[in-house]
Order: sequence, then structure tokens, then C-alpha cells
Amino acid sequence: MKIYPIILSGGAGTRLWPLSRAVLPKQLLPLVTEKTMLQETALRVSGVAEMQAPLIVCGNDHRFLVAEQMREAHIKPLAILLEPVGRNTAPAVAAAANYVKAIDADAMMLVLPADHVINDVAAFHAAVGRAAALAHEGALATFGIVPTAPETGYGYIKSGALVKGAAGDGYQVERFVEKPDRATAETFVKAGTYFWNSGMFLFRADAYLRELEQYAPEMAKAAAAAVQNDYSDLDFCRLDEAAFTASPSDSIDYAVMEKTKHAVVVPADIGWSDVGSWSALHEVQQKDSNGNVTRGDVYLDGVSGSLVRAESRIVAVVGVKDVVVVETNDAVLVAHKDQVQRVKQIVDHLKSQDRTEHLMHRKVFRPWGSYEGIDVGDRFQVKRIIVNPGGKLSLQMHHHRAEHWVVVSGTARVTCGDEVKLLTENESTYIPIGMNHRLENPGKVPLHLIEVQSGSYLGEDDIVRFEDVYQRT
Repeated sequence: MKIYPIILSGGAGTRLWPLSRAVLPKQLLPLVTEKTMLQETALRVSGVAEMQAPLIVCGNDHRFLVAEQMREAHIKPLAILLEPVGRNTAPAVAAAANYVKAIDADAMMLVLPADHVINDVAAFHAAVGRAAALAHEGALATFGIVPTAPETGYGYIKSGALVKGAAGDGYQVERFVEKPDRATAETFVKAGTYFWNSGMFLFRADAYLRELEQYAPEMAKAAAAAVQNDYSDLDFCRLDEAAFTASPSDSIDYAVMEKTKHAVVVPADIGWSDVGSWSALHEVQQKDSNGNVTRGDVYLDGVSGSLVRAESRIVAVVGVKDVVVVETNDAVLVAHKDQVQRVKQIVDHLKSQDRTEHLMHRKVFRPWGSYEGIDVGDRFQVKRIIVNPGGKLSLQMHHHRAEHWVVVSGTARVTCGDEVKLLTENESTYIPIGMNHRLENPGKVPLHLIEVQSGSYLGEDDIVRFEDVYQRT
């Protein structure tokens, strides 16, 4: 029986600020290795017997980044399903179940969040094999992580009677438990019958939909309609907006797993973490002799038990222990490891002040490449723009700003009104206010240029698009 990995990549990510932001959440970042967490998740299930190409569910804002990261990892997804709105995991998985069931009536689904760390991949594959044997017989399997400490940041699953499978064993799920306090967590670990709730599942697509129809019929109906009325947009599959938006919002646990009589838990000792905080990221990474984790241009003196990450400049830390220091080009976080859960309060503060540091970095990715703000002042703004080979910005116009482009390296094809010309290194051009224009890279190397904007209003919403190969509105 074929297994279809369903990778859920819809999270916005706030607990790893200032690195993770709404436009570039943690699953799209290289946090542990040089590959992003999404890439690691997809590669983890590639080349495994019976495993098919992954189906990825994500939001509209992340679609081009997801597609580009899969291309970089040399993975061709079965599909990239676009959620018009976030509705939690149960509707997302229901949409994926309807999609793969239309392809393969006997399809099994391995549901994986895109932002988890699994260090023991061989043990993970073995656990998948045990779960598949149980799912083949109709069970809805969840993976219970063998606890290594009395964690209070995870939910728990209490196991019941042993369930024998053709190729492995699991346990009936006796109950799901919300995040406990420290004393309760200690009793759970000591009992030996409780597991961390990983949020990973394996079941037949038809079995999941059958249970969803019984326990959440409105959700099942909405997800089915969203897939039935989906449509293609470039390399993406857009779920029907009206149907999906009408779905109730709920998790798989609440909608199905806590109610079904067919839930089983498969123990998994796989070196797992959901990397839900900076302290958790410190725990899963290789440390130096003083227990430090560093990345980037970092200088340490008399530092122990700490995580220090530099993204754009040297970061020097002296004479402290058990701290987290994360530097980006527009924000710096300094926190004790025991207090990193309060990062969410920082994000809430930024939102309340109508700031943008919780939304995006200075470097913003686009389907054609990226741009980065260098300087801004009264009536002017300077950006560094990179256009990938073959990349093409939309044919557009601005009501309030003019632009001056200077090519640093590569070749630019510039449309300005009725004129089309090629520019190379050290050449420049001027785009007046109100003039239709377009920038393209016809070459085989990235195009680097500096853009100087001037005018009364310089916001990104002052763009009128006339034509766009990426079909953005």
C-alpha cells in the first residue's frame, strides 16, 4: 500500500522571533542544518519504500518560497495545496485526504508538520513501518514520543491496551492530556505509559474522512467541496475559497483523535523536537565544550550554556551563561534561556505598535528573487535588488514615486514605456512617476542592482500591476 506524505507548512511562527516572522516562518528557515526545516522534512521521507512524492499544504503568501525550496532540494511534490485561510490542522488534512483519495482509493497518509526536528531517521522509518501495519487494518495512528524529561511544553498521550499489528505493535489511546504542570509531568514520565504528543499521524485517507464525517460533518463537507472546486494556478492547486473558509477551525486531536474508537499510539524514540522555542533549538544542536551553540560571526569569552546567532554582523558575548542572543539586520533578542517563552509578548507589542519587525525581514523574498532595504529617509528609499536568472518583475506603474536603477552586476532588460533596452554593470536608468515599466534578468547569473526611490509615498502598496507571469494580483 502506498504512503503519501502530507507536509503541513501553514504556520506563521512567533516563538523564534526575531528570526522567524510571518512572511518567513521557521519551517522555511535553516535552523539546525544548512537546509530549511521544510526541506529536511521532505528529504526525510524521500527514497523510502512505498513512500510517494510529498503533498504540501501551505498558505498563499508562502507558495513561491515553498516551491523554490522544493526545487533546490530536487524534490517534485505531488501537489502544493494552497489554503485561502488558516483553519488549523483538521481541515487541512481533510483537504489533502480528499486530494490523494481521488488519485488512490487505498491511499495511506503520513501527516507531518514541516517544522520538527528528527535526529534518528532510521528509528523514525521503523516507527512509520509499525504505524503503517496498524493503519492498514483501519487504525488511526499517532506517534507518541518517548519522553526524556518532564516537559511542560508538550501535550501527552496516555497509552492503554497493547494492539498487535502485522509488522509491529502499538497501544490503544486511553486519553489525550493537555500540557501539564511540572509535578504532573514528573508523574507521567515515572509511570512509563505516557508519551509526548508529536502531532504526527498515519492513517488511511478513507478512514480519516469516515471519522471526520461522523464527528465533524460540517468540516468534512467543507473540505470535500474545497477540493471538488479547486483549480490550478501555475504549479499550485488552490482550494476553493468559499468552501474552505466555511469550514470550522479545529485540530486533528480535537476534531477526530480524541473521539474516535480507532486511535492507537505508536511509541517513537526518534530524537524528536518541535523546536518550539530558542531553548529547545539549543537542546537539539551540537554544542561546544562549554555547552554553547553558535552560528554566524560570533565571538565568545567566558560564556557557557548559551545560544548565540549572528545573521548580519559580528556579535560578541562576554562573561554570561544560559542566555540566548539572536541578531538580525533589524532586531536583536537577548534573553535568559528560562525566559524565552516570553518572546511572544515582544511580538504582541510590535503588533500593537503597528510596527513591521514581526511581519518581515529587511530582506524580502519574491518569486523573481529578493529585495532588501538599505536606507530610508524623507521622500527617499534605497534598496538592493536581486533578480534570479530568467526572473521577471511585473509590468507595473507607481502613482507616487520615481525610481533610479543602477546595475551592479549581471544584465538587466528594462522596459520603460515603449522603450526596451539592455543594461550591464555600472549602467543606470530612470523610471519617472506614472511610467509603465518592467525589470527582467535575461542572463544566466543573478542580476544585482541598486534602486533609489523618490517621491511623496514609498509604500509597497503603490504598485499597479498590468501583467505578471506569477499571476499575482
